[in-house]
Amino acid sequence: LQAMSDSEQDWLALRPQEPSPSQCCGSGCKPCIYDVYEKELAQWERAKAMQDKSLLMGKKEQSNNSELNPDTFTAFSMSSVEQLTEDTYQYKFELPGNSSLRLSLGQHIVLRGVVNGLEVQRAYTPINPGNAEGYFEVLIKCYEAGLMSQYIKTWKRGDMVFWRGPFGGFPYQPNKHGELLMLASGTGLAPMIPILQSITDDEEDETFVTLVGCFPTFDKIYLKPLLQDLARYWNVRIFYVLSQETSLEKLPWSYQENTYTGRLNEDLMKTIVNSCRRKPFVLICGSSAFNEDMSRYLKAAGIEENSCFVF
Repeated sequence: LQAMSDSEQDWLALRPQEPSPSQCCGSGCKPCIYDVYEKELAQWERAKAMQDKSLLMGKKEQSNNSELNPDTFTAFSMSSVEQLTEDTYQYKFELPGNSSLRLSLGQHIVLRGVVNGLEVQRAYTPINPGNAEGYFEVLIKCYEAGLMSQYIKTWKRGDMVFWRGPFGGFPYQPNKHGELLMLASGTGLAPMIPILQSITDDEEDETFVTLVGCFPTFDKIYLKPLLQDLARYWNVRIFYVLSQETSLEKLPWSYQENTYTGRLNEDLMKTIVNSCRRKPFVLICGSSAFNEDMSRYLKAAGIEENSCFVF
């Protein structure tokens, strides 16, 4: 009997743990952390029924692999950090050899952190070009009271950080849409950058792009040098909407003509949509409140729901 209960103990110790709500990033990933749990649980039940622990081994081997994987977390070394604004940072991670994450455009990856013994997961979109070799970069905004932010703030160069993915993405095809209208709030800029770069890198792609970046103030606009470079292309326009700036006079003159103060409201949306050179297909990324507002304003401006994609 004793031996039996020891064996039971062993099996119970191997049983996968059900995720807590904090572990789900809420981005609708496929597979979600709960899907992974269901799969591992079924694997465990099968192994237990057959009293064969080797059936659980496949799971362990995968995590030593240095390739990104949607089912298992893989560790990558953080090689550098650059502070972009008072609360936003650009983190760079090393990829073994000259490998690439091979992400489709606008795909996100999920970060796992542990804070006070609690596991937390959040989704972030790499901002490097999709074909970047040997590294990937993510844009992260740290919040004063954010659980994940507390973990991120402890990172030092060389730390191993766990990611899984990729998930989501926008199925972009060159020249499929006459014009892309990108509406991004804050770090919602992240999925737009690789799409924009793929268009400017492809001489055959003649898609027009109008990017509208919404930020509180001029100082809080991320990646200004990169955006200024992209705005030089013949088919790219970039506008800024700064909710907490009251006057454009303090801004550098090169920004004054393409910046609006206040919020992106229904009237401004109509102005922007009407200024598009072709009927736009719209990409939206921001908080859920921002996404809902944008969808409403676009409808008022005559843009149908089937002409929008929300990250």
